[in-house]
Amino acid sequence: MRLAVLNVVGLTQGHIGARTPRIKAFAETRHSRPVKPAFPAVTCTAQSNYLTGKPPKDHGIVANGWYNRQYSEVHFWKQSNHLVTQPKLWQTLKRRDPNFTCAKLFWWYNMYSSADYTITPRPMYPADGRKVFDIYTQPMDMRERIKAELGDFPFFTFWGPKAGIDCSRWIAESAKWTEKESQPTLSLVYLPHLDYNLQRLGPNHPDIGKDLQLIDEVVGDLIAFYQSRDVEVVLLSEYGITEVDRPIHINRALRQKGWITIKDELGREQLDCGASRAFAIADHQVAHVYLNDPSIASEVRSTLEALPGIAKVLDRSGRSEAGIEHARSGDFIAVADESSWFTYYYWLDDAVAPDFARCVDIHRKPGYDPVELFIDPKLRFPPAKIATFLLKKKLGFRALLDVIPLDASLVKGSHGCTPKHTRDWPVYISSQATEDEALDSLDIHDSLLRHFD
Repeated sequence: MRLAVLNVVGLTQGHIGARTPRIKAFAETRHSRPVKPAFPAVTCTAQSNYLTGKPPKDHGIVANGWYNRQYSEVHFWKQSNHLVTQPKLWQTLKRRDPNFTCAKLFWWYNMYSSADYTITPRPMYPADGRKVFDIYTQPMDMRERIKAELGDFPFFTFWGPKAGIDCSRWIAESAKWTEKESQPTLSLVYLPHLDYNLQRLGPNHPDIGKDLQLIDEVVGDLIAFYQSRDVEVVLLSEYGITEVDRPIHINRALRQKGWITIKDELGREQLDCGASRAFAIADHQVAHVYLNDPSIASEVRSTLEALPGIAKVLDRSGRSEAGIEHARSGDFIAVADESSWFTYYYWLDDAVAPDFARCVDIHRKPGYDPVELFIDPKLRFPPAKIATFLLKKKLGFRALLDVIPLDASLVKGSHGCTPKHTRDWPVYISSQATEDEALDSLDIHDSLLRHFD
């Protein structure tokens, strides 16, 4: 028995139909169920729930990033698998069968895992300040061999204003390449394409139909490929995306109360987390709020609850009930309603926003920033600005690609809370029958295990 798990990010039951004929045909021969999403319903938490069968209070992945209290630093989108502090699916299967092998292709926390074959995006940062786009693989020599056949990974299409189908196509081809080379027992394949325009345009935009057709071609081709090699296929997704029209500037509200400390750096404002009395780390529709001064806890909570768009604020008991009571969690967790989402913005004047705010910079920002999917509409000649940047980079000069807007109203889709309707939940499509009308994210681990029984 061999299995390929295709993670079609953003896919919901409502997407499967005339615009996705290949996925629809596959679903009609399998059992399809909505999945109550992980909390928060974000990539790193969802994948960790699926691969461990445990909630964040046990595996520790409370969001895509969090505040490290010891370092007084925000750590977002880290890649070490050691951060997930529970046994993973492939480890359980390796204990059952010493010949079992796993390929983990672009799923997160992909570095230094015990999976046999891994590929993950990983730029290089030479000492001269350049950023060289690349991938990290295990085994190490796999990187050059796969690039020799498939070409460089199209990094600009994985995230940022040019994010689109090309990266999902490359990942799909890398999955085929790995299967032909190594025949892993379990292949975990991440296909992110739907994520981009569902956030840019919103799930109800008519152009989403084109994106569904594009990912359907990729998924359908992969299904046919695996089936031709007697590999069973499971389709799943991490979350559904709901329409949003209200950004919540949670850090600006905390700053106006005098709780946030700002450090001036060359005329730009930097958030000083360690010196702030209270601040928020925003992640889609969930924000972890950290207190360095517990004496203001009651006032912070009241301030959060008064903000339009916040549906609830979890304290210790709320975190425990939600399965997210962990040392990495905020002292409060603010949860937006379905039509709202949290920005990380903490400045009150765009003129003093940090230089990274107008760049694609997923590690430096103290929170997730979906506005990175856009080119600033106020720029008169964006192609000329980008061409100038690329020329400077080619000549060895340092340059700033500051083309990202600071207008959060551009974002039309988000995720993170638990949507009211199951039509907005992720899906699980498998040969495994279940009497349940819906599964929980924690059920996916055992369901995948049963494929190998």
